[in-house]
Amino acid sequence: MKFLKSVVDEMKKVSWPSKTALRKDTLVVIETSIIFALLFWAFDRLIGLGISSLM
Repeated sequence: MKFLKSVVDEMKKVSWPSKTALRKDTLVVIETSIIFALLFWAFDRLIGLGISSLM
């Protein structure tokens, strides 16, 4: 029970983000993920075309 009490006490100290900050940060993560996915796809296609042209 001491552990659970300490968990509750620590959770009260947490600084939670506002809804607008959370929404903004979430959009940044989604946009960054999409950009990196497109970059990895493009590099994969280029490398695949390069290897297939060599063979």
